[in-house]
Amino acid sequence: MNPVLAALSAIGVIGGLLVAVEGSRPVPVDGRPVRGHPRWLAALLGENLPPDRRRRRQLALAVSVVMGLVLWLFTGWVLALVIAPIAVIGVPALLRPPASATDVAKLGAIEQWTRGMSGVLTVGSGIEHAVIASRGSTPDRIRPQVSTLVARLSARWPTEAALRAFADDLDDATGDLVAATLILGSHRRGPGLAAILDDLAATVADEVRIRRTIEADRAKPRTTARWVTIITLSALGLLVLNTSYMAPYSSVLGQLLLAVLLTAYVGCLLWMRRMTVGQPTPRFLPTATPR
Repeated sequence: MNPVLAALSAIGVIGGLLVAVEGSRPVPVDGRPVRGHPRWLAALLGENLPPDRRRRRQLALAVSVVMGLVLWLFTGWVLALVIAPIAVIGVPALLRPPASATDVAKLGAIEQWTRGMSGVLTVGSGIEHAVIASRGSTPDRIRPQVSTLVARLSARWPTEAALRAFADDLDDATGDLVAATLILGSHRRGPGLAAILDDLAATVADEVRIRRTIEADRAKPRTTARWVTIITLSALGLLVLNTSYMAPYSSVLGQLLLAVLLTAYVGCLLWMRRMTVGQPTPRFLPTATPR
């Protein structure tokens, strides 16, 4: 095929796809809300991402379609029209480290805040005054949640209701433990709360240390899977250039076999990725009811 004609065909196909995607977006009528794109298409277009990342995702998708067309023209593989977008969008997601089931940074911040609360309570302050005084030294990771707690207490929320809402904001089992300890202390108002919080902070510090060790161990199979993926993709890229070796995959049966092999390979990568993702510890405080 003439290279100029191939380039014009690619531009036409990409333009048509972009018009079709944009045309599939519902238009509001009379101010009534309408549903957006289907969930799979919204995820592919990155509609749940920030604007800058969404633009990069859509640009990468357009480039991947061009790559698929070029690969199709070069190898005769119709499957390339599907492989290229999936590879451009999916491979970085597979190589990216998954979000940890336990936010170690949040645990460390809770430990520091709890220890600071223990120090303030030691000098004889009440729980409410101790929370307000702790806002200035709160770690950045949980500063918004503590600031919201201070605002609720300043607005005369009952202490227990404010602490339960604080636990919901933290959304963490360790945060539930700290909030429950403060709730019990707000009812009893005894002198031993500072010592209890200090012991609790030491327990959380031990948990942070254990969690960091666990995450370091989980990073090893992630690194192995990442390097295996990079080496495999590099080898496939070199094999594509060897047209005589890859000629059997140009047939219909070869395309089907290639699709099965690639699907099995991606399934193994997803399985390895899932093995390295832990489950978060369930919370035990019930969700606070609206005030």
